[in-house]
Amino acid sequence: MKDHERQPAGPARLSLFRSLWYRSRSEARDDAEAGRSITMPMRIGVPPLQQVLRRLAMGLLVLAVTTLIVYADRDGYHDNSGGGITLLDAAYYATVTLSTTGYGDITPVSDTARLVNILVITPLRVMFLIILVGTTLEVLTERTRQQVRVHRWRARTSDHVVVVGYGTKGRHAVETLVGQGIAKDRIVIVDAQRKSALAAGDDGLVSVTGDATRSETLLKAEVQNASRVIVAPQRDDTAALVTLTARQLNRRATIVVAAREDENVPLLKQSGADTVITSSSSAGRLLGVSMVSPTVARTLEDLMTLGNGLDLIERPVSKAEVGAAPRSCADLVVAVVRGKELLDYADPRLTRLQWGDRVITVSRAVPVPEQA
Repeated sequence: MKDHERQPAGPARLSLFRSLWYRSRSEARDDAEAGRSITMPMRIGVPPLQQVLRRLAMGLLVLAVTTLIVYADRDGYHDNSGGGITLLDAAYYATVTLSTTGYGDITPVSDTARLVNILVITPLRVMFLIILVGTTLEVLTERTRQQVRVHRWRARTSDHVVVVGYGTKGRHAVETLVGQGIAKDRIVIVDAQRKSALAAGDDGLVSVTGDATRSETLLKAEVQNASRVIVAPQRDDTAALVTLTARQLNRRATIVVAAREDENVPLLKQSGADTVITSSSSAGRLLGVSMVSPTVARTLEDLMTLGNGLDLIERPVSKAEVGAAPRSCADLVVAVVRGKELLDYADPRLTRLQWGDRVITVSRAVPVPEQA
């Protein structure tokens, strides 16, 4: 399936700036609610000791800059103990000033020194206090930062993939999508279990915790802007309700559903599924093939596992292949998608490849690079 292009980042960036300046009551409520159910991938943080040392270094830098400013204008200061202002006096004044102790034994007396205190020393004092209480401020602003991250993600998310259910089927579906070149930030997980949502976050995926049969949960996953939806819950009745809800919210998305029983396939297609994969019958067929020919079963498993030996992939026909016979391609062509019709390799109409065809080939697997 052809990958969709990303939307321009300009509107999303403007929306983020607007949200930092002004948000209506309904927008603030939506972001706060989304922040409680949307799990963003964890960022690699700086170790606590490094944070403390970094803040200490910043505080000492501010202190040194203030000392140099005071010493450079030492003629504008008066020391009650008498004598001129030395470098030590300047460091002492900077220390008591930045810490807001202010003994008053050294004071600015000239207009220049007082102006520098207003315009330079006071901002440095505020910066110094922020550095000192940085850990507290970081905790207090964590919720705001989370809401900003969620708002920014919701504003720029479009043409992504929504995966409902992060169990065994959902995890392998995500692995295949990533192997096909889809970035992790374009995959959103929806699962009712908080544990599964956190596991998806640990895997670098955005996840939404909630009941996927409810419209409000799928709206948090921006399903209305998604290009593809994979429905892989544990029960077929849940799959039917999720499919109905997703199709109601998004008429254009491709919906693929995993079902347990063959008898539920027609119901799921009526609910809006484009493709239904029956896990029990597929497993039964593979068991039968394994009994008759274990090597054939291993080959099938190899073809279905991306990046392992042989890959079964769909790709557009290249310019050099247009007009050539399918057998002359470098990869083994097993079928061709022409328009809305699927032609297998033995079809008599499949004599020459045409522009716009998509070929399904068996090719040697290419190692998939790991994403950060």
